[in-house]
Amino acid sequence: MMEEVELCFPQLLNASCRRPDPPQFEDLLVYILLFFISVLTAALNLLVIISISHFRQLHSPTNLLLLSLAVSDFFVGLLVLPIEVLMTGTCWVLGDLICALYFFLPVTLISASVGSMVLISIDRYVAVCDPLHYPTRVTEKLVTVSLCLCWICSVLYSVFMLYDHLKQPGRYNSCYGECVVSVAGDVDLVVAFIIPITVIVVLYMRVFVVAVSQARAMRSHVAALSVTLTKKSEAEASARDSLHSGCSFLILAIPG
Repeated sequence: MMEEVELCFPQLLNASCRRPDPPQFEDLLVYILLFFISVLTAALNLLVIISISHFRQLHSPTNLLLLSLAVSDFFVGLLVLPIEVLMTGTCWVLGDLICALYFFLPVTLISASVGSMVLISIDRYVAVCDPLHYPTRVTEKLVTVSLCLCWICSVLYSVFMLYDHLKQPGRYNSCYGECVVSVAGDVDLVVAFIIPITVIVVLYMRVFVVAVSQARAMRSHVAALSVTLTKKSEAEASARDSLHSGCSFLILAIPG
């Protein structure tokens, strides 16, 4: 029976995985779409990286945060998505260690991307809610240190999540030719998704409330200023009319 099945490693009859069936037409369309998305993602983020890195006038704390986000998304589009497309429906032939590293890369990049978005939300919160102290509180040095810590924590988090696989690659593989990694899904969901998204939503809700209140105060100020200017214009017009009437009376009163 094993001889009739196409194996990933034919020389390992009792240990080789069965070769997956070729992708169907619908699957090919999805793979092509994902490939174009990965190319577009890498290209657009590369433009952001080049622009911020090349022009010194763009070297601001906020743009440094955007640069970190663009770097992580660039490598996701350049490495993670294409490899995911290429390895879907085929046998894994790169070994167990590369399999563990293959999952280590996206976990690190996605964690860094999420961390960068959290830092961007904090930056916008300080800029809107405390604009007078923003230049002194958010400096390039502070942002650089925060981004370094963000990437270091992302690497450490990936090591923590994939420690068993990095220590003993292939421990969850049932046969040669597959790449299986088991992580604590609940922990990853809470740490890498729920907590950061909650922080981002809370901060942006606060930013929205402050922005709305500032917009209302600005409209009230503009309306009050408009009323003041209108009254002043009316008073000046009334004074001009009175002066004109007085001058006309004097001219008529002077004998010919």
